Amino acid sequence: MKKISLIMLLAFVMNFFVVAQKTVVETGISQNTEMSKTKTIKRKVAIGRFSNETQYAKGLFYDKKNDPMGKQALDLLSTKLMQSEKFILLERSDMNKIKEELANGGIKSNNISADYLIFGSITQFGRKTTGRQGLFSSSKSQIVEATVSIRLVDVSTGLIIYSDEAKGLAKTKSKTTLGLGGKQGYDATLSDKAISAAINQLVGNIINKCTDKPWRSYFLSAEEDGLIISGGKSQGLEVGDTFTVVRKGKKVKNPQNGLFIELPGKNVAKVKVIMTAGQNAETEYSIVEIVEGSFDKENLSNYYITENK
Repeated sequence: MKKISLIMLLAFVMNFFVVAQKTVVETGISQNTEMSKTKTIKRKVAIGRFSNETQYAKGLFYDKKNDPMGKQALDLLSTKLMQSEKFILLERSDMNKIKEELANGGIKSNNISADYLIFGSITQFGRKTTGRQGLFSSSKSQIVEATVSIRLVDVSTGLIIYSDEAKGLAKTKSKTTLGLGGKQGYDATLSDKAISAAINQLVGNIINKCTDKPWRSYFLSAEEDGLIISGGKSQGLEVGDTFTVVRKGKKVKNPQNGLFIELPGKNVAKVKVIMTAGQNAETEYSIVEIVEGSFDKENLSNYYITENK
């Protein structure tokens, strides 16, 4: 009887005192990154560069062009942007490899221009281990902090329209009491979680900034069946969608910096999509018809098409 009671007492102590190892991922800045499900014409986005600007993991044989942490951050950002279903993501970091493969197959490369370019870097990264040793219990924590900075550039103007940084933190903790509890080893996944937490905070703002400016397309030609514009199904264009035709504003030169500024254009017509064609983002187009207003079809380069905002 005493033996059974002793076993039950030990089981109770273990169940009461032993705290299992757990991992916590925190973010340094609270941001709303919920993805809106409302229809949006997809923008074409390319990540021009994502680098590791810290001294972490930069040993004697460090190769800047093949920095694993920079590539990891690039892949994480690419994945999150694709998951948002708001963009057509264009490859830039491995473009040379793609061109080599196309050349091997005798295929000509048709480069697509992006609407926006993203430049990013890991500016801070640190890992530390802390612990506490008591008379009956001890604890150990591994903490990783990462700070990620990005710039979003409007390709049509070359202007930076968004710049920000965010901090992510990942932590794992274990505790033992009376010598009982989990033994904590080195957790290599904390680096991934800290960088991912930082990028998570920035994705929502990237989406908002890219979609703040109305989507724009251009006329390719005027045919008997209708007017042909760039963009199609993969960007979200559907039969029945209507868009505004804008006559380009006058360009004036700023004498202070020598740059040309395009003045606001004038809405002259509305068009409706009657057909989409093409198999991918490189070759797709749409055929539209005029449903309101009019414009000079002989000088289509003077106009562009934009979303109804």
